[in-house]
Amino acid sequence: MFYQPENGHGLPHNPFNAVVSPRPIGWISTRGSDGHDNLAPYSFFNAVAYEPPQVMFSSTSAKADRNGTKDSVAQIRETGVFAVNIVEYAARAAMNVTSGAYDKSVDEFAQANLAKAACETINCARVADAPATLECKVTQIVPLAGPTGFAVFGEVTGVHLRDDCIIDGKFDVAAFGMLARMGYQDYAVVRDVFTLKRPD
Repeated sequence: MFYQPENGHGLPHNPFNAVVSPRPIGWISTRGSDGHDNLAPYSFFNAVAYEPPQVMFSSTSAKADRNGTKDSVAQIRETGVFAVNIVEYAARAAMNVTSGAYDKSVDEFAQANLAKAACETINCARVADAPATLECKVTQIVPLAGPTGFAVFGEVTGVHLRDDCIIDGKFDVAAFGMLARMGYQDYAVVRDVFTLKRPD
């Protein structure tokens, strides 16, 4: 099968997300200039550089109450900071709750019954029990092709690692079961890890 996206794929569901998978989930927490906290998962997320450490996520839809974008990007525009919380299998239901398109007045931490903790280097809340959190200062927000797409890049200024996730000196994603996004409504959990040594 071959298809050109502009002409449609002819399948019951769009296969694009299933082809580019699994994808890590950036559970993005933000705080608006009014002090209101927001939490939402984004599967267009990844690390992009080591020195300095940098990450990105992209938002590709909009809400009527946020002028062409979603709560996360709107609040990041106001404050210039965000936190990336890593999602474990045990938090899958709470993560799913926070994916709802709620009114901008809703605090998703409360909606999903999640404990908050303060970040250290930025004025933002984080998921207190997350296996890891990356505190980030925005470096750029890039408009994407399409009416509502924005890629947000940030430099990591602080890293929280949950103590029980450090095994033999390594951050062990299998120890807590890192959640990943597949296509459609599907997810995967990391449980099996193997090592390949590079030729050099």
